[in-house]
Amino acid sequence: MTPDDIAHARVKDSFMRQGMLRHLGVELLQARLGWVELRLPYSDLVTQQQGGFHGGAMGALADVAAGYAGLTVAPQGSEVATIEYKINFLAAFQGGHLHATGQVVRAGKRIIVTTAMVTHHAPDGPVRDCALMQQTLACVAKTY
Repeated sequence: MTPDDIAHARVKDSFMRQGMLRHLGVELLQARLGWVELRLPYSDLVTQQQGGFHGGAMGALADVAAGYAGLTVAPQGSEVATIEYKINFLAAFQGGHLHATGQVVRAGKRIIVTTAMVTHHAPDGPVRDCALMQQTLACVAKTY
């Protein structure tokens, strides 16, 4: 197995245990060393009162994409936990789906810094930026 195959298996194993992600319909598109891509389809489960994607859904998607990117480089036998993140919401959209890419900026032994970009993909094709996030993760002992 290549390092990217190992990273993908590690993320997929954890992803399958995320009840909220299943509930919201999040899909794992890609996971490789230092990089993860997720997709969130539009539905009434992820909207705010005006019908656009809810900021909480965008934030969760960004947090998970960047967090899993961090997991791909975390020491074996550990998990990651978000210490903090800062997100800029750039726009809210309806329909289509959100696409989040998370990537590692710097990985230390105990702290990992990541970023995530969330874009909106409209049914008719345009892709627009929705949110930009920076995150700090802590490596923690695996408890399962």
